[in-house]
Amino acid sequence: MLMRKVPGFVPASPWGLRLPQKFLFLLFLSGLITLCFGALFLLPNSSRLKRLFLAPRTQQPGLEVVAEVAGHPLVRKQESPPNPAPAAPAPGEDDPSRPYHPTGPREEATAARSSSVAVFRPQEESIRFSFDFNAFRSRLRHPVLGTRAYKSEEPQSLVRTQREKIKEMMQFAWQSYKRYAMGKNELRPLTKDGYEGNMFGGLSGATIIDSLDTLYLMELKEEFQEAKAWVEEHFHLNVSGEASLFEVNIRYIGGLLSAFYLTGEEVFRIKAIKLGEKLLPAFNTPTGIPKGVVNFKSGSNRSWGWAMAGSSSILAEFGSLHLEFLHLTELSGNQVRHIRKVLRKIDKPFGLYPNFLSPVSGNWMQHHVSVGGLGDSFYEYLIKSWLMSAKTDMEAKDMYYEALEAIETHLLNVSPGGLTYIAEWRGGILDHKMGHLACFSGGMIALGAEDAKEEKRAHYRELAAQITKTCHESYTRSDTKLGPEAFWFNSGREAVATQLSESYYILRPEVVESYMYLWRQTHDPVYRAWGWEVVMALEKHCRTEAGFSGIQDVYSSIPSHDNKQQTFFLAETLKYLYLLFSEDDTLSLEDWVFNTEAHPLPVNHSDSAGRGEDQL
Repeated sequence: MLMRKVPGFVPASPWGLRLPQKFLFLLFLSGLITLCFGALFLLPNSSRLKRLFLAPRTQQPGLEVVAEVAGHPLVRKQESPPNPAPAAPAPGEDDPSRPYHPTGPREEATAARSSSVAVFRPQEESIRFSFDFNAFRSRLRHPVLGTRAYKSEEPQSLVRTQREKIKEMMQFAWQSYKRYAMGKNELRPLTKDGYEGNMFGGLSGATIIDSLDTLYLMELKEEFQEAKAWVEEHFHLNVSGEASLFEVNIRYIGGLLSAFYLTGEEVFRIKAIKLGEKLLPAFNTPTGIPKGVVNFKSGSNRSWGWAMAGSSSILAEFGSLHLEFLHLTELSGNQVRHIRKVLRKIDKPFGLYPNFLSPVSGNWMQHHVSVGGLGDSFYEYLIKSWLMSAKTDMEAKDMYYEALEAIETHLLNVSPGGLTYIAEWRGGILDHKMGHLACFSGGMIALGAEDAKEEKRAHYRELAAQITKTCHESYTRSDTKLGPEAFWFNSGREAVATQLSESYYILRPEVVESYMYLWRQTHDPVYRAWGWEVVMALEKHCRTEAGFSGIQDVYSSIPSHDNKQQTFFLAETLKYLYLLFSEDDTLSLEDWVFNTEAHPLPVNHSDSAGRGEDQL
């Protein structure tokens, strides 16, 4: 039976309340609930309570895309209980579709794992930034370690034997370091002990960090696990010394980022982010051009004392941060982009970039130009930034080809004997010498030839080949068949050092680096033949009872050793030699760009091509 409304009649509620009273009660109750619910946002440590009431806004529960790294989503993730995460394939198990459960970081990295997303946590914040490793691996054009077509080679095939020899050299170098210097920065093979040095601000284990990706590449699984365990348990960042921004970046940051992208192991990314943060005070200058030295304790910075009486930053140092720091985008993307802006605006003599720049005034301090030491990797990072951006970073491309044209116009020479070389320029006067460091330029020019103007491509390929031939001549003209630190073209002598202070060889990689790039571009067997000559010379003159050592005079048939197994010998020299005798899809150049310490970083294969480098 329906009750009809009678004018003036106010029915009572079931609780004995009339409508006006009920309205006031409900108003009071709703205000109380609103007050209690809002208090959740004001109380400390209330994130768990918030999650009980707040639904996620994104398609994947708890995740919100805030940026991209290497073309893949960088998402913000609320705290949640850790779950096991499928990581990368182990060395030799290179199928990104197969779940692989590594031994896993012990401590903070283990707690940070969550489902299929690798997570890092800068500054111990409750909000974490997550990287979808599986999505990243699915976008690579080739398996990381290649299709391993050579596994069908005859066991005694020459290339397989050569590759296995280089792998044995790496294993010997690692085992010697492990036995006599584990945890130290470098091995001293003659005295069978370790060396710390003063470049890294108290950081240790430089050889370990530099070796990670080479061990992974060569499928030295036990050795890789040894290295990873040391990083998990002993690589501490609570140091207080003065460090080289450049060296820490290319060796430690580059090595850790590379290890992360190859394996998905969270510990490597966590360490890279935290260490990157410790380098940021170097950028505290009026121009934003970083100084070369950062004090980890005080957060202060300074320039090297030898760099124009401590007033200058070095082109090769502040110009070789772009690749690594863009992968630390949440910490440092803006800083490295600003360096480019400064360099674009400043006047350049004849289009050339001098080696010394004031981080205070933004002016050049001396008109000394070199594609070798002090300048080298600046040019390398321009073309590699273009390639890493999947060819969208037009600024880097333009700067590279403009600089290369100026170098060719003002520095390139051909000796009376027909050797092509890049001289050094001092205010318009040429020093007719070329450093070993400058021998990377053959590989760089070859790498960039494909994207030059069509009428210049064949020219650049030939130029790359001629420069690489010159650097090979610096090796063949020595008694040891290893190249000197610098070689000259004057007084009837070509491609040889003219004084003992430039006659040493410290296990440098630049010549074999160019062999590798020229081999991949041309498949001319001469580059493998030249590379094997280097392998034999290293075995004969640099291998000792307890590791490999540089030599003091390449023109002596019985050279003295310098008692140092450089970290870059394991990171670069042996890696480039191994790749020279591997298939082209092993760390394919379509997917990877090598930093100046030969640490592979991924190309930005993004579904949103054309947005430029800002998506990194």
